[in-house]
Amino acid sequence: MQHIKNIIFDYGNVIFDIDFKIAQASFQKIGITDIENFFAHKSHNPLFDDFETGAISPVEFREGIRKAANKPGLTDAQIDEVWNSLLIGTHQENHDVLLKVKNNYRTFLLSNNNEIHYDWIINYLKTTFNLNNYDAFFEKAYFSQHMKLRKPNTNIFEQVLSENHLNPTETLFIDDSPQHIEGAKKVGLNTLLMTEKPAQLESFLKANGII
Repeated sequence: MQHIKNIIFDYGNVIFDIDFKIAQASFQKIGITDIENFFAHKSHNPLFDDFETGAISPVEFREGIRKAANKPGLTDAQIDEVWNSLLIGTHQENHDVLLKVKNNYRTFLLSNNNEIHYDWIINYLKTTFNLNNYDAFFEKAYFSQHMKLRKPNTNIFEQVLSENHLNPTETLFIDDSPQHIEGAKKVGLNTLLMTEKPAQLESFLKANGII
């Protein structure tokens, strides 16, 4: 990795634990059927893409969940609890290692996210780590719902590269989703597929010669 000067990190299941199986079980409990097509790691209902790109509001997203579950009486709080069950948490050690990496590389965060999850995560960071956001750990943090773009589409990578004057041949992208890795490769980025849990982030980076 001697030629790498910049690193773009994914968030979910790279830095922060998420669990699709828990979320799937939660959706099933409220009446969602055909769960593998509705919400899974590699594919999902277009409702989620629309929410992650800010094309629909939280109000519209929740209404979409009510329709999918065929339960118009579901409250906002019930839907948010189900949706946020995907989110598990992170570790102080990961914040420490991100600062270590930032000392030697220009670092960025690029996450497919949405307003409900983002608000939950910001509250979690405040209450658990006394952090207001991720500004201390990256040169810039990018979230799909703010950019109106999402991975694996090439335009989201191109925007990060362009805005920060990054040479893709000198830039590494780390993600746990094979489809996102393929999107990054199309714009010339070096890539690493995260094959460990976030708790092993430091050892994974060491094994790949980054720290």
